[in-house]
Amino acid sequence: MPSYLFWLFSTIMLIGGGAVIAFRNPVSSAMAVVTCFVGLAGLFIGLSAFFVGVIQILVYTGAVMVLFLFIIMLLDLKDEEKAAKPLLPIASGIALFLVFTVQLIGVLSRTPDKTAPPLDPATLASAAAGFAPTSKIATTLGQGKLPDVHLIGHTLFTDYNMPLQVLGVLLLVATVGVVVLSKRQAD
Repeated sequence: MPSYLFWLFSTIMLIGGGAVIAFRNPVSSAMAVVTCFVGLAGLFIGLSAFFVGVIQILVYTGAVMVLFLFIIMLLDLKDEEKAAKPLLPIASGIALFLVFTVQLIGVLSRTPDKTAPPLDPATLASAAAGFAPTSKIATTLGQGKLPDVHLIGHTLFTDYNMPLQVLGVLLLVATVGVVVLSKRQAD
C-alpha cells in the first residue's frame, strides 16, 4: 500500500472517530461511525485483505449501521441541551490525548519498515498439514493458493463459535428491547 493511501484512510478514520464524539445528534454520530468504517475498509484493502475489507463495508457499514440507525430513529432521541462543561473532564481528555500521542510517536519511531514475506507454494503446502487432508482448505493450500474465505469461516465456526452465537443473541435482545421500549412510550 502506498504511504499516501495509508495516511488518507487513517485520516478518514480519525476524522470519523472525532466526529462521533463531537456530534450531539445521534444520527450524525452514527453516520460518522460509517465514515470510520469506510476508512478501515480502505486500510484492509490496502493490506491485500480484500475479503475483510469488503465484509467491513457489507456487514458493518451496510447491516449493523442500518440496524443502529433504525434503532436510533425508532427511539426518537431528541437533541440534548448544552450544559456547562466542567474543567476536569476537558483536562483529562487533553491529558489522555497527549499521552496517547506520545505513545504513538514512540511506537512509530521504533517500528521497522518491513513487508510481509511472500507466500510461496512450499510455505502454503506446509501449512496444509494442520488441516484434514481431504478438506477444501488443505486442497487449496496444497495447490499454492490462499483460501482466505475458507480459513476465516473455519476459524470463525471452530474457535469463535460461542462468541459468535452470543453476539447474535445480544443483537436480537437489544433490537427486541428497543421495540418494546418504543411501544411503551407510544401508549
